[in-house]
Amino acid sequence: MALTPTPWIDIHGHAGRCFLAGLDSSDVVVRGLGGPDVSSAYSSAKDAGLAAVTLSTVADLRVLAPDSAKGLRAAREFRQGEAYADHQRQLQEIERLVHAAGAEIAVTAADVGRSHVAGRMAVLVSCEGGDFLEGDLERLAKARAAGVSSLTLVHYRVNDLGDVQTEEPLHGGLTPFGRDVVAECNRLRIIVDCAHASFATTMDVLAQSSRPVMLSHSHLSHAERWHPRLLSVEHAQAVASAGGLIGAWPSGVTSTSLGDFADEVVRLAELVGPGHVGIGTDMDANYRPVLTSYAEFALLPELLDARGVSSTDTDKILGANFIDLLGEVGG
Repeated sequence: MALTPTPWIDIHGHAGRCFLAGLDSSDVVVRGLGGPDVSSAYSSAKDAGLAAVTLSTVADLRVLAPDSAKGLRAAREFRQGEAYADHQRQLQEIERLVHAAGAEIAVTAADVGRSHVAGRMAVLVSCEGGDFLEGDLERLAKARAAGVSSLTLVHYRVNDLGDVQTEEPLHGGLTPFGRDVVAECNRLRIIVDCAHASFATTMDVLAQSSRPVMLSHSHLSHAERWHPRLLSVEHAQAVASAGGLIGAWPSGVTSTSLGDFADEVVRLAELVGPGHVGIGTDMDANYRPVLTSYAEFALLPELLDARGVSSTDTDKILGANFIDLLGEVGG
């Protein structure tokens, strides 16, 4: 399938389990999840017509363990230097894999547009969790130089930036170091991602940031299907009201089918407006995913059309909104 006229973009994902690249097959995480296969995932996304996919590192990967109630949580503390070493491994492997695919790492909207016009699919690089900083703000500039265009401040481990949705509050929101990180992201033109951040942390980010932010993969909560990773109406509206973008998350937390997910996309768009919604698949690291391949991403226009979403609004949701955000923040 050729690239679509309006760019389709997955604003958050781990296609092909990119965060495992470079690990030995005997590694406990590889044994549990299966080895990485980024080239196949990249080809699948390109065949589906996507203009760009996001390959996200997982900053707290080495300390995470399954949890029956929360999905994942930190089972131990990092050893000295462990977080940064694994961060470097993941970024270096993503760069190698992108180059092997003959692709380009995009850091600006112009980069995505140039690749799209040339008929190529670009790759956006994100870091999920600021744990690798280990208190060193200068590492953000190094990440930007490596092609990182967005930073998810927190993941499942409570780090030194702020509180997470899935653990009891420790900091009461964004920490002083977290505020410095947000300011530095603004200066470096890195998109701040509030996914996994508690409501208090998100509100502090919105107060601190001079640029719009995104919340790359979550969804509105349901009274009958509550989960700590979901958003209240107030949470979602706060991000949108500040000019931000929310990536609809095709997780089994809210949905049991792709049709259910389309319903959730519509519900989110009706609340915050179609100009503030994107798609963050969390591909190949999602919790009970209902969108399991990029071929299914290509079904979303038809599903949204059947639910009364205009083609203009569908184009916004599937990629144009993110392009606008990337242009405003990243250049």
